Amino acid sequence: MQDEPLSVVAYADGASRGNPGPSSYGVVVYDQRGKELHTGSKALGHATNNQAEYHAAIAALEAALGLGANVVELRMDSELVVRQLSGRYKVRNPKLQPLYKRILALRERFDCVVLAHVPRELNRVADKLANEALDRRQS
Repeated sequence: MQDEPLSVVAYADGASRGNPGPSSYGVVVYDQRGKELHTGSKALGHATNNQAEYHAAIAALEAALGLGANVVELRMDSELVVRQLSGRYKVRNPKLQPLYKRILALRERFDCVVLAHVPRELNRVADKLANEALDRRQS
């Protein structure tokens, strides 16, 4: 068992070409010192950008759990998704509701989850991973 709680910073980004269209996500997880602990990306198939963003958030939280993190700061450039996950906006889209519920269930497994909206420029690594997953799928 860990002596100290593990706190990580996770960046997540979803992409969709066509919206809806071919979609993917990318995630990167760092420790508090900025050391990269995990990267991941996946092509999702046909989905909207918001669906891809939700899948990215799920993948980031799952990666943090897999690393044994107790505390995670989830940073995303999707203001809508961050506001929905923080309870400021309701999730009305029926296709997003199961993804939202999955995130709520994942959040319960951490001591603390902080949600942060960041400018796209600060989410470049996750964005690049998401686009690379789309490029691999389409080639």
